[in-house]
Amino acid sequence: MARIRHIAILAKDTTKLSDFYKTSFGLKEVARSGEKQEAIYLSDGYINVAILPARGRPEGIYHFGFEVENLEEGMRAAIEAGASKGSTSLPKDGRFAEAFVRDPVGTRVDLSQQGWKV
Repeated sequence: MARIRHIAILAKDTTKLSDFYKTSFGLKEVARSGEKQEAIYLSDGYINVAILPARGRPEGIYHFGFEVENLEEGMRAAIEAGASKGSTSLPKDGRFAEAFVRDPVGTRVDLSQQGWKV
C-alpha cells in the first residue's frame, strides 16, 4: 500500500515558515538545499515536509508524495486511473522523488520507492 510521506509547501520566506513548523509542532530539520540553502526539509519522523522558495509562484501546498513499493506499478496504476505522466528523469540525490504524475485535476503527485529523509 502506498503511503503519503512527503508534502511540499511554497513560501516567500522559507526560514520563517520552517521556524513556525519547528516551534509550533516540533518538526525537526533534516536537510537544506539550493544555492543559498533556501529549501528547508523538516520531518516528524514519518513525513517529510519540504519548505520550498515560492519564486513568484503562489504560496501554499505545492505537491505531495507517495512512497510506493514498486515505482513502475505505481506509475501504471495512476495513469490507468486517469493521471498524466510526469518526468522520470529527476535528480536522485534525495531532493526529489524518482518520478511524478499529475492527478486528474493537475496536482503533482510524487512517487518514490526510496522515500524521503525523515
